[in-house]
Amino acid sequence: MPDQVKETSPRLKARIAGVLYLIVFISAFSIAVRSNLIVRDDAVATAHNILASEQLFRFSFVADLIAGAAYIGVTAILYELLKPVSRTISLTAAFFSVTGIAALPVNMVNLYAPLLLLSGKSYLSVFETEQLQALVYTGLQLHGVGFNISLVFFGFYCLLAGCLIIASSFLPWFIGFLMVLAGLSYFTLTSAYFLFPAFAAQLVPYILAPPLIGEAALALWLVLVGVNAGKWHEQASALNHSVQA
Repeated sequence: MPDQVKETSPRLKARIAGVLYLIVFISAFSIAVRSNLIVRDDAVATAHNILASEQLFRFSFVADLIAGAAYIGVTAILYELLKPVSRTISLTAAFFSVTGIAALPVNMVNLYAPLLLLSGKSYLSVFETEQLQALVYTGLQLHGVGFNISLVFFGFYCLLAGCLIIASSFLPWFIGFLMVLAGLSYFTLTSAYFLFPAFAAQLVPYILAPPLIGEAALALWLVLVGVNAGKWHEQASALNHSVQA
């Protein structure tokens, strides 16, 4: 029985990480839903859309919080799963991910600002309607800036995790290759966002395709297949022996 528990433990961890990853993906669709409410360079229309779909906007906000919380679980479990390949690199990858996650709640203050500014509270009467609408749009733009900054850290995370997966014996190399492409795509998107903003808006659907494919492939593999527990234990034992030596 103890041997069976050891054998299934990495697979169980992998499947838990996969489920949490899928929660991240499902919650992340809130971004697409919310983006439909934002009219480019039109503060008035954007404010009207948010007021007309306020509950939808609130749901998207909560979904973002759930995604961030679930990604903490993904990071912690993947650190444990990938640690047999390299403890140092796995820990470094986890730090990058945690830094990106930590930036999200702070940045979400900008996302919640439109709900406060459009609440109609009496203390807001010192502002003209057009000023409030401009502030709403500015808050959403600042949220976009913060989100793209966090992608730098997630890019490093995907890149390092992909390299660890390629070097592992318990996960398929092509999943790691897709994760490396995901990391590079995040770097490309962030660079284009700050250097060529007008051009970046046109590239978003294409640049986000590799991260979507890579991270979805990893999530599904973890849920449906897990890891090769025997090879995971072999690689973990080899690492322990090398550390002791």
